[in-house]
Amino acid sequence: MTPSEVVSAFIAAIERKDVGAAASLAAPDISYENMPMDPIVGREAMAATLNAFLAPASEVEWPVLREWTMGNTVVNERLDRFKIGDGWLELPIAGVFEVDDEGRISLWRDYFDMGVYQKQMAALTDR
Repeated sequence: MTPSEVVSAFIAAIERKDVGAAASLAAPDISYENMPMDPIVGREAMAATLNAFLAPASEVEWPVLREWTMGNTVVNERLDRFKIGDGWLELPIAGVFEVDDEGRISLWRDYFDMGVYQKQMAALTDR
């Protein structure tokens, strides 16, 4: 698969809430970085974090609005959507993925506004 196809398959697995399939596309030593939080290193740690993010959602949609590929680097602009209860949390994301020579994601870095996430999550969960 090309780097773009790897990232597309990864996102499709997340939308299905299939963390195992997503993790299989990650390098064992992946660095998963949700800016501005500390990096999460390793496939198992990434999978655990993904499970925590996806658990409250009954549906997940991550439409890619724009995408650029430069060698093994894929950059996309997404709208990560999570259906929680009767509403949707919608988080604009700029994502950077690096795919290694074995076709696995070795770096996943997402840039987003933590305040927007926290405000929407609180409204959807009454916290």
